Amino acid sequence: MSGHSTYQPQSAFMKWMERRLPIAGLVYSSFIAYPTPRNLNYWWTFGGILSFMLVAQIITGVVLVMHYTPHADMAFNSVEHIMRDVNYGWLLRYLHSNGASMFFVAVYIHMFRGLYYGSYKEPREVLWILGVILYLLMMATGFLGYTLPWGQMSFWGATVITNFFSAIPGVGETVVTWLWGGFSVGNPTLQRFFSLHYLLPFVIAGVVVLHVWALHAVGQNNPAGIEPKTDKDVVAFTPYATSKDAFMMVAFCMVYAWFVFYTPNYLGHADNYIPANPAVTPAHIVPEWYYLPFYAILRAIPDKLFGVLAMVASIVVLAFLPWLDTSKVRSARYRPLYRQFFWVFVAVCLGLGWLGAKPAEGGYVLASRILTFYYFAHFLIILPILGKIEKTKPLPNSIADSVLSEGVPIGAPAPAPRAGASA
Repeated sequence: MSGHSTYQPQSAFMKWMERRLPIAGLVYSSFIAYPTPRNLNYWWTFGGILSFMLVAQIITGVVLVMHYTPHADMAFNSVEHIMRDVNYGWLLRYLHSNGASMFFVAVYIHMFRGLYYGSYKEPREVLWILGVILYLLMMATGFLGYTLPWGQMSFWGATVITNFFSAIPGVGETVVTWLWGGFSVGNPTLQRFFSLHYLLPFVIAGVVVLHVWALHAVGQNNPAGIEPKTDKDVVAFTPYATSKDAFMMVAFCMVYAWFVFYTPNYLGHADNYIPANPAVTPAHIVPEWYYLPFYAILRAIPDKLFGVLAMVASIVVLAFLPWLDTSKVRSARYRPLYRQFFWVFVAVCLGLGWLGAKPAEGGYVLASRILTFYYFAHFLIILPILGKIEKTKPLPNSIADSVLSEGVPIGAPAPAPRAGASA
């Protein structure tokens, strides 16, 4: 296929280097001449945006660590010191704190795109599972980072979340004591969380390498959901895909910058500007916005153990999606019934997020239980049945056909004009 090119170094130094450490050849084959489906749209740019955000989070995090003190008596003041006394410390902190939210915005778009276009189906099962692992690592890293300012919401969020582990039969209390480093959330807890928060981004970077490796092994999915067959189906990654990536990255960074410079605390919580006080419980303890759907699922179950299991299962079920969806057709473009259920599922996830921010009382709890049931039914009931009964639309013969003929195979008769349409 087009795009498979052998890197030919021009200078004597690059020829010498290529024989000993072919990094330039690897970059060329992976990011320049790599064959890319020609019908990729802008929804495929969020993988590159996520890579950019990971680098931004690591760089800002490393610099912030130079001024942060991971001690329960000094953490809050050290964050204030960063904001007030460190040159551009306010910018670094707002880039990092809002960067976490932007990271999750990009990953949710990336995941829903994968769900819509069936990017989890054969032969991309391992690629999808690695993505789910990355999501779990991101959630753990985000939670650990939220505790570091050691404000009221940091302290009580850490208390509530770590107490979930006490629901584990037999070893729950031991696990909680180990996480706390004692018998309550305190300085040992903060130091443990700080160490893990600093470590996990580098673990994420390692899994990202595996994720990209798996992507290059099986190739990218595309809006038509069919594999490239000829040279006409693919184009070189650069400049065709990189130009889209660059455009969307600039647009995404503009949104990112708007939050950083104009509403830096909009996605946070005001109680976290109050120093942690174990004697005063906030009126309403809520996690960051990107955890709210799972928080709603947790509170929808009256039993603590089953609530924790439901919350964990709501993420783990994603890893089994390649086998739960029994349809052979990937893209929702050619699955009219699935497309409708997909948008209902998106609405359910948004509804759970809204309910997660509400008090656990009255109609909010009832609505959370209904949406939680539908969330699991989507994966465990609807998708397996839908793949058996759904009548899908005919697929185009090739990616080139879907691009040039808008899904009508080359050689097929053109659709008849509508009544009253001009010639």
